[in-house]
Amino acid sequence: MFDDNKLWKDRAGGRVKDLGRYLRYIFNGHLVIVLLFLIGAGAFYYQKWIVTLPTDFPAEIIIAILIGVLLTYSPVYNFLLEPDQVFLIPLENKLKGYFLRSGVISLAFQGYILLMVLAVLMPMYAHINSSGFRLFFLFLLVLLIVKSWNMATSWRIHYFVQPSVYRWDMVVRYFINATFTFLLFKQENLLILLLIVVMAFYYRSFFVRTRKMGLKWDLLIDGEEKRMSSFYRLANLFTDVPQLKATVKRRKWLDIFINQMAFSQDKTYLYLFSRTFLRSSDYLGLFIRLTIIGILGIYFISFGLGQILLSVLFLYLTGFQLLPLWNHHQNKLWVDLYPVAPKYKISAFHLLLIIILFIQTVIFALFILIKGEMVIALLALVAGALFSYLFVYLYSKNRLKV
Repeated sequence: MFDDNKLWKDRAGGRVKDLGRYLRYIFNGHLVIVLLFLIGAGAFYYQKWIVTLPTDFPAEIIIAILIGVLLTYSPVYNFLLEPDQVFLIPLENKLKGYFLRSGVISLAFQGYILLMVLAVLMPMYAHINSSGFRLFFLFLLVLLIVKSWNMATSWRIHYFVQPSVYRWDMVVRYFINATFTFLLFKQENLLILLLIVVMAFYYRSFFVRTRKMGLKWDLLIDGEEKRMSSFYRLANLFTDVPQLKATVKRRKWLDIFINQMAFSQDKTYLYLFSRTFLRSSDYLGLFIRLTIIGILGIYFISFGLGQILLSVLFLYLTGFQLLPLWNHHQNKLWVDLYPVAPKYKISAFHLLLIIILFIQTVIFALFILIKGEMVIALLALVAGALFSYLFVYLYSKNRLKV
């Protein structure tokens, strides 16, 4: 006799156990101390920035834009595995309880994130609206209801196979969510009621159209695998993750950086590591994301010497998370067949790492200079270059031995 409750408990329990095993490695790392320090510095400058805001500051618009993203992205963590599209499809009608439990646990997790973001944004809103903090829990409750509507609508969308339906749904729901959030913080109750009617009709239209359709299991499983791959990429920075599947893209437009490299034996590993960095989404994407976040933090949040500290922190985060590049090809036997001395491998890795960190240093210093702080920009450039050298030739050298 099939028991969907037992299946869900086994799948959810296995997922929690899997996540817990890797989270122990993540939170045991000293990277957490740096992140906590970074959060503390961000909170300090954020509070100073709030004090300078005028009473006509458009806080509602900023909150609506940010909260709208959180509300629109509302996946249901279904804990499905690849073989399920063969073995569980005949039991789809008996899995309503399974998917309902998955929806509840998904709402709890995403609701917690929504709570954290709302707690961060409320001081900005309270600064221009005297009733801000008193309405915090009411706002949270209403947004959780809207979150539930988004999850239910997103689930109905998974009955379609056309990519255009997914794209248009994301656009329409983001517009609805951002508008609803703006009206909520503006306390426009009459317009909110009108928008609720629109939301009800929007969901009903998809419900009616998909009532006799079946779930698209391949899309559900693919989405679940992508979410877990994101977590495994994070965990892979701290320990080996056998489940991780690397993604590689050609990126021919970046060949200009490789074609200038000399065709010589001592440049073999430099070519290999450079190709890996540019083609692997794990490394290049990480560098781009951290650089953009660092720029935003330096330009909008930090001031004075805090900009230097913040730039060094992001250099550390980037360098530390690029260290797994060293072992990226450790399981490929053909790499060991290179007729190249081992000393060229370590020197190539160090050279590539210091080039990446120095490029990031120049970018951070440039944005400080754009703010008009020439002395701070020069100090950030010197501090970043010095840190990059010490990180690469002292810290990473010892770390790679371990």
